[in-house]
Amino acid sequence: MKKDIHPKNHTAKIRCACGFEIEAQSTKGELVEVEICSNCHPFYTGKQRFVDTAGRIDRFRKKYASFGKKAE
Repeated sequence: MKKDIHPKNHTAKIRCACGFEIEAQSTKGELVEVEICSNCHPFYTGKQRFVDTAGRIDRFRKKYASFGKKAE
């Protein structure tokens, strides 16, 4: 096996936007921040919730607004 090609493994604290924290192994770094986790995701909680972080839908619509229009 080659030496010095693998990323460093850290014991990371993973923090969700809802406030939930957990410790796990990660190559991303000491602190990993996520937008949604199993404690607040509608699939796992059973509650219907609109999940739109940082205006994803608006950015998508703005990006593809002129996609279907013909050039005149």
